[in-house]
Amino acid sequence: MSGLRERKKQRTYRVISDAAIALFLEKGFDEVSVAEVAAAAEISKPTLFRYFPAKEDLALHRFADHEDEAARVVVDGRADGLSPLDALQRHFLAGLDRRDPVTGLSDDADVLAFHRLLYGTPSLVARLHAYVRRSEEALAAALDGPDPLAARLAAGQIVAVQRILAEENWRRIEAGESAQKVLPGAVAAAELAFEQLRNGLRTRFLDLG
Repeated sequence: MSGLRERKKQRTYRVISDAAIALFLEKGFDEVSVAEVAAAAEISKPTLFRYFPAKEDLALHRFADHEDEAARVVVDGRADGLSPLDALQRHFLAGLDRRDPVTGLSDDADVLAFHRLLYGTPSLVARLHAYVRRSEEALAAALDGPDPLAARLAAGQIVAVQRILAEENWRRIEAGESAQKVLPGAVAAAELAFEQLRNGLRTRFLDLG
């Protein structure tokens, strides 16, 4: 029963967030009230706030599942005998291959519209920093290095590299290139970036490759 309740709860999260994003894309984030979102999702405002404490979280719910993604990749990679960086690189390249929006390599119209909404709304960009910080914290814990500060520094570098790669892919697609055209350069950039990480982190984290 607990599993069923959790699945129902996650469906409710998605229904509310999807209704909010549809309104934000139609009218603009700042032009939509929480009351409008609640009405569109057919729930009360108090119910909405039980799921989403802040209006910005309605739009950023799509990032929630990715907060600990890098950490999970590291943990799962160890089970496969991969170093953290090898596991993260393999995961990022696989994301490019399947055009995962998180990698920035998606020319789907809905994905592009969402990215314009996100990066064009200062309050959403500011809120996104909190998600990035939690991602770094989770990754630092997964790296489990001998020095907690060194692990945090490494996590910050890794998360920053992935963010920059994704932003560059999105920038090129936003400028009019197709995902297929951007793919070879995106793969080359990712391979270069992870090699630079290896060179920079090897002396402190031997298990990073």
